[in-house]
Amino acid sequence: MVHHKFTIGTEVRLLSLVGLFPEAAETYRITALLPVLDRSPQYRLRNEVSRQERVSKEDNLTATHATSIR
Repeated sequence: MVHHKFTIGTEVRLLSLVGLFPEAAETYRITALLPVLDRSPQYRLRNEVSRQERVSKEDNLTATHATSIR
């Protein structure tokens, strides 16, 4: 069974910005844990400065140095 590596409130960075607008934020905070898709957990993310929200798979995320991983 696949488990989520990050918890709600963890600050993460997107590893790949392919397909995103140049002004897309790089750092987000996890706001919700979503179901696993293709053996990769998904997360709802939000950047408070730009007010952007998005969904990303875990394999496209890395924790920032300011947060820890469970």
